[in-house]
Amino acid sequence: MSIASDIAAKLLQINAIKLSPQNPFTWASGMKSPIYCDNRLVLSYPDIRSRVIEAFVEKANEFGEADVIVGVATAGIPHGALVAEKMEKPFIYVRSKAKAHGRQNQIEGKVNPGDKAIVIEDLISTGGSVLKAVEALRDQNIEVIGVMAIFTYGFEKADQAFAAADCAFTTLSNYEALIEEAAKQQYIKPDEIEVLRQWRKSPDKWM
Repeated sequence: MSIASDIAAKLLQINAIKLSPQNPFTWASGMKSPIYCDNRLVLSYPDIRSRVIEAFVEKANEFGEADVIVGVATAGIPHGALVAEKMEKPFIYVRSKAKAHGRQNQIEGKVNPGDKAIVIEDLISTGGSVLKAVEALRDQNIEVIGVMAIFTYGFEKADQAFAAADCAFTTLSNYEALIEEAAKQQYIKPDEIEVLRQWRKSPDKWM
């Protein structure tokens, strides 16, 4: 079994990802969606958490040697810290914006200009939040050699955003692998597969 299929199966197993084509979820943006993803649940299952971290470490080798591992607040922080521990690397994290008090940091931890960094996020939808973190790191002369996430919806908008930012990224699993695994486990009915694929092609216009 591939990493993508294995992780997809595990996310379905613990209900970190839920599929409901007939009764869609409503995201915070107001968009209707047949899928809901909460990868924070991974942290509550030691065996699956360990598998996710091992997969992250394996994927990290695709980018070459990193000096520091970076988590994106908030969901990417625990996964990033665990990856850094496993790889015996320094860890820092990036807030969505600078604090309004104290030292007013956006990046927390020891920052060394010139370091090569791998950024960890839990989920990539449009890519906006993680690319803001990448920009903040680059502003401090940290070289981002890659971004990793547990899961991506595979939106074309995200691919375009990463390409425009000249930022490489990879994920442990993805929407296509998830659908295939969900069908294999009879989590969804055969006639729902096309509904799920149509949503991914045009999420803003779906329903």
